[in-house]
Amino acid sequence: MSILRGKAHRYGDNVDTDVIIPARYCTSIRVEDLAPHCLEDLDTHFVKKVRKGDFIVAGRNFGCGSSREVAPIAIRGAGVSCVIAAGFARIFYRNAINIGLPILESPEAYDGIKDGDEIEADLATGVIRDLTLGREFRAASFEGVMLEIINLGGMEAYVRKRLAEKKSKEASRG
Repeated sequence: MSILRGKAHRYGDNVDTDVIIPARYCTSIRVEDLAPHCLEDLDTHFVKKVRKGDFIVAGRNFGCGSSREVAPIAIRGAGVSCVIAAGFARIFYRNAINIGLPILESPEAYDGIKDGDEIEADLATGVIRDLTLGREFRAASFEGVMLEIINLGGMEAYVRKRLAEKKSKEASRG
């Protein structure tokens, strides 16, 4: 899963969690309840035009506002494979990793990628390619545990795997 490919959906600075998933829908944590309302107060057509594997490309301070964990759940549930932004609010950054939503920070990619461009991102190397324009950008890559958490689909799956490994080790010791 470390190489992702899809179309860019571009937004500006300060996309807050209230816009990502409006409070009126935060009565559930179920992806099927949240995903249909992802970004609807910012872009009423977002969930109709996004396709599985697409990217959100945004400016500075993406995910600012409240610390609602359902924001990255709504994004992932809508089919977005990765968010590329010039910068992230720290609490959103961690919430995204915890639920297995890849995020890449690259001001240069935000400046260079246009709405609708076909892009590819390699999570292991941090290389972002705009296939439409033939340009390449860099972001910090994910390594070790962070990459494993993302590849497994989030922290819950990671913890379950670690517990199963521990149980298996203990059983083999007798």
